[in-house]
Amino acid sequence: MTDFSPQPAAILSRQRGASLLEGIAYLGIAAIVILGAVSLLTGAFSSAQSNRVSEEIVSIRTGVKKLYSSQSSGYGTADLNATLVSAKVFPSTLTATAAGAATNSWGGSVTVTGATSTFNIVYTGVPQDVCINALSGATGWASITGNANAAITTFPVTPADAAAACSVSTSAGNTITWASN
Repeated sequence: MTDFSPQPAAILSRQRGASLLEGIAYLGIAAIVILGAVSLLTGAFSSAQSNRVSEEIVSIRTGVKKLYSSQSSGYGTADLNATLVSAKVFPSTLTATAAGAATNSWGGSVTVTGATSTFNIVYTGVPQDVCINALSGATGWASITGNANAAITTFPVTPADAAAACSVSTSAGNTITWASN
């Protein structure tokens, strides 16, 4: 026979709330969940930055070709930044001054220079992970050079070639040069 008699108040009061071990376990699980979320966010931000660099480069290339399309003398051999800033060719994600200085989101310079019948776009200060992801699969260029390594001329760029070109993992970042075709 089962005893359904009421329990004394002293026994019930000991059963309320969480014990210290339960609290520690809860905090440990919460910490693991937070670390996992931060790790996923870091990866997402890196991917977003890589996409942004690719979009900026394509936007600049399109704007330069459109602006200079009717010029019989080509692009010249000088720095094109001041003209590109005046024509509002640089995307709004880059910081550009009236004097022609353009800066990317990592504080590195963005320079567009004519090379007679072609032009070069140079990005400095690019983090290694963003550099590799931005170069992987890139196509439509005469060549891409990372950190003055050998120019990549086979497209689309393989991840191994991108990793070799983006070899700087310090805070100084990588320098990438895209040569138009």
